[in-house]
Amino acid sequence: MWCSYVNDPAASPLRVAFSVGRAVGPATVRNLVRRRLRALVIAAADRLDIGHGWLLIGTRPAAAKRTFAQLAAEVTELLTRTVVPAADAVGNRA
Repeated sequence: MWCSYVNDPAASPLRVAFSVGRAVGPATVRNLVRRRLRALVIAAADRLDIGHGWLLIGTRPAAAKRTFAQLAAEVTELLTRTVVPAADAVGNRA
């Protein structure tokens, strides 16, 4: 999985988009992955106090084979690595 984040205080609440390509599987599998990711990002954003900005999360075919718990761990690690440092960097400049 990969993630891009733009820290934009004007984009509140957090705006999230998902890129789940056809390589992940048929439409039903892609939609399942997208629904799982949406639920996980909402929970992780609340836990990590990410309230604004633009977030794009992309998946690879392996995401379809992961369990919900495995995806949860990956999303939390991804957001912690990508979003939290960006938010801290902006906060330290003010």
